Amino acid sequence: MSKKPFDKFINKESGAKKKERIRQEKRKVRAEKNAYFEEQKRLAHEKRKAAGSNKQSAVSYQRSAAGGQQPAISNQRSVKDDRPKTVINKKTGTPNLSTAANQKSQTSNNEMPLNKFIAWSGICGRREAADLIKAGKVLVNGQVITEPPYRVSQQDNIRVSGKKISLQKNLVYILLNKPKDYITTTDDPEGRKTVMDLVRSATTERVFPVGRLDRNTTGVLLLTNDGELAQRLTHPRYEVKKIYEVRVDQPVTKQQLDTIAGGITLEDGFIQPDAVAYADSKDKSVIGIEIHSGRNRIVRRIFEQLGFKVKNLDRVMYGIFTKKNVDRGKWRFLTEKEIRLLKHLNTSFRKQKISAISAKK
Repeated sequence: MSKKPFDKFINKESGAKKKERIRQEKRKVRAEKNAYFEEQKRLAHEKRKAAGSNKQSAVSYQRSAAGGQQPAISNQRSVKDDRPKTVINKKTGTPNLSTAANQKSQTSNNEMPLNKFIAWSGICGRREAADLIKAGKVLVNGQVITEPPYRVSQQDNIRVSGKKISLQKNLVYILLNKPKDYITTTDDPEGRKTVMDLVRSATTERVFPVGRLDRNTTGVLLLTNDGELAQRLTHPRYEVKKIYEVRVDQPVTKQQLDTIAGGITLEDGFIQPDAVAYADSKDKSVIGIEIHSGRNRIVRRIFEQLGFKVKNLDRVMYGIFTKKNVDRGKWRFLTEKEIRLLKHLNTSFRKQKISAISAKK
């Protein structure tokens, strides 16, 4: 168990070390991206070369079959055109997805899975989009689609719960310091206050919260219409760091702190924090806990398992963001630099971890 005070393991890197680490990660990302595109160029070149060789062989064969003479032009034009043809749906005036021609064009660069399209439209994250699709709430060109991987493009007429959607062009990123008594959702059937009420004046774009905070949990919350980024930030494999300050109803003993650090088995499985320590050396009822799990009410349940009642729960850090200079109930836009860092967050770390696991096998 870490014995450092809570505020120390939040800022466990010096400014110079952090900057150098970020520079190294960006270099790795650039190198990997360049290597990827070089490989794509090489494969495309080989494909063109092979296609040219096959075409030359076919021409030579035709000439030999015709006694060395050039085939007639009429014969050349009689070759079947296998290019997919777009069939327009007469009722909707949009391409018909059910045609064979559409099936041939599914590899088009303009197409993407339906749940990804919905996420990129700013409706919700990709997981929530998959749930909407499976629930039969999504129409593509007037047809109910229940498979999230179904491929669509911007030309298709896509409706979610009766509302037509399209890809977002203006991406928005907002950092909110959430107060108590606000629901982390885009709307509430019971009419309770939601986090959207706090950022309503921020943008005309439709944004949604990344992950959730309980009604009475306060602290750092991101909102965006970038569905791809939201998917990465909430996916467990990227291990995005979350640090909470927990105030319970009685002092926590050293033995109980060690128990939490060693991991606890809850009703939905085993959970072990990344770090846990006293947040205030003079007040043993205030604990700092670092965790990357996104399971529901996970921090509260850890302390409740040991008989504590959580009086206050505040998320003081999410990924690279803290509440610094953002008062409770207030928000601010992310800077361009912060957005770049956020998009590369834990990318190199994830690839290193995969490499290490593969090496062990």
